Amino acid sequence: MTSQQKAIARLFFKLKIYSSNGNEFEELFTSIMTYKFEGFQQIKPWGNIGDRKNDGYIKSNAAYYQVYAPEEITSSYPEVIKKTVRDYNGLKKHWSPINEYYFVVNDKFLGVNADCEIAISKLAADNNLANSSFITPKDLERFLFQLQEDEITMVVGFLPDINLDFLDYSILNEVISKIKKMPIKQHFETIEIPEWDKKIEFNRLSNTSKNQLNIGAQFLGTLNEYLSNDTFLAETIQKQLNGLYREVKHELQNLEKTDNFGDQVFYEIIKRCLPKDEQQYYLSVLSLIAKYFETCDVFENHN
Repeated sequence: MTSQQKAIARLFFKLKIYSSNGNEFEELFTSIMTYKFEGFQQIKPWGNIGDRKNDGYIKSNAAYYQVYAPEEITSSYPEVIKKTVRDYNGLKKHWSPINEYYFVVNDKFLGVNADCEIAISKLAADNNLANSSFITPKDLERFLFQLQEDEITMVVGFLPDINLDFLDYSILNEVISKIKKMPIKQHFETIEIPEWDKKIEFNRLSNTSKNQLNIGAQFLGTLNEYLSNDTFLAETIQKQLNGLYREVKHELQNLEKTDNFGDQVFYEIIKRCLPKDEQQYYLSVLSLIAKYFETCDVFENHN
């Protein structure tokens, strides 16, 4: 895995964490644990008996995991404390022995507060547990990057490695065809062209996303030559991508306060424009987004 792919994998993982609540986060946790720890067994709720307060366990060392992923973590810490103890009490009614107990919480990289740590330390002492602690996305990220490359890809998805030095017109045409067919409500307006770096900073795009845009920008000459063959094509793509940006931004508005909001919008646009998860398509999509990023049809003007 190249350094570029690893940076993208870390970003993709963070985007998954920010957008995952409830069952989505539990499935993400389970996929990492299944690859990381031999013998990890997921427990799914069944009928009216549920999961007996056990979302997964490793039988060989009697380690049990309970997962909690509220939509708004900062207002949920009183419930985290109660649930940590309540779920353990429910667990020990049905499972034995218990040597280790882990409460897995999606803190969206904000950190677990002190009261939670005190509560789980007391629980461990009161029940003579060999180990008991919180597992957060920081821990899962560490587990993830201890996996094999193919396992990392299975968790976070397609990881592009841009090493092509030309745009394939047939591939570009296929990408454009998909974009043209998108059923998107257009919100087109003429906007002043901004300074590239200031716009990147204003839209809260990470260095990883900035590097992707810079790669796409290297092929603007070839792209503009291609688009010049059709008078109306550039305008059609312009309106479609502007509409797609507005649509994605609206759909993700509940995540707008997160640090990686700009990256989430950026990669969701890429995902929707890709006909296939392949390097050659990725480069064409990057070039198109870079073109219309430059003219402020995609993302906001900082002025």
